[in-house]
Amino acid sequence: MQKSISLLIFLWAAVNCGIAQTSAIKYGNCEAAGTYYSIRGIKMYCEIYGSGKPLLMIHGNGGSINAFKNNIPYFASRYKVIALDSRSQGKSTDPADSLSFEMMADDEAALLDAMHIDSAYVLGWSDGGINALLLAIRHPEKVIKLASTGANLWPDSTAIIPALWESDKARFINTDLKKTRTSKEKNELKMFLLDWFQPNIKLTDLHSVRCPSLIIGGDHDLIRVEHTVQIYQSIPKAWLWIIPNSGHGTLIEHADEFNRKVDDFFNEPFHKR
Repeated sequence: MQKSISLLIFLWAAVNCGIAQTSAIKYGNCEAAGTYYSIRGIKMYCEIYGSGKPLLMIHGNGGSINAFKNNIPYFASRYKVIALDSRSQGKSTDPADSLSFEMMADDEAALLDAMHIDSAYVLGWSDGGINALLLAIRHPEKVIKLASTGANLWPDSTAIIPALWESDKARFINTDLKKTRTSKEKNELKMFLLDWFQPNIKLTDLHSVRCPSLIIGGDHDLIRVEHTVQIYQSIPKAWLWIIPNSGHGTLIEHADEFNRKVDDFFNEPFHKR
């Protein structure tokens, strides 16, 4: 019965978000599934699909809910999917000049409170993977289990592949931080500087993560495999999944396998490594 209700809700959203015969739901721009929550001085936009156990999805830097277009349909038939636009991204605007991963993790906890959800499963990609880890560190009661793919703990070439780090370094050096910019340009700069200066998470900080955690990376990820292994080794109850023949977009490049594996992890009892 529960799955039937989930399917009906998902189909209702599909119809109301304008599905053509060969098109898909416009995730991130679906009025029927979307709503705003006033939290911590901003209006946060999110879309809700399906029913059942809550699953929070957190996208990467400069992204939006649409990043999960290959994942929401699968999970919406099994969970109450809460896909959000993080602060300063997508439809969640924020005029402030500063931004931190800690701010976004606190936003996510506040969103769950506003929705009267005690705790949720969490899936985060890239910057969203960092947010998932910080949510578990700062608000451990909010996370049942987490899956984090493509996350890093600090912003240097020991965590990020050297070619990307050098490219970002060149952009930072050649950027005039005092130049007058449009609001859009200022926001893009804010997002770039977020990943240039942050995150700043210690391996020892991960020791406080209580929930079972699936740590994921591609074998050709932008995040060094060695760094992903360090994250896995520092969390008391963790599994590691390095996906062969995959870059940073694990959940896109291997969507079917990714969805099944994460779902299995959320539903299976955790066995200590």
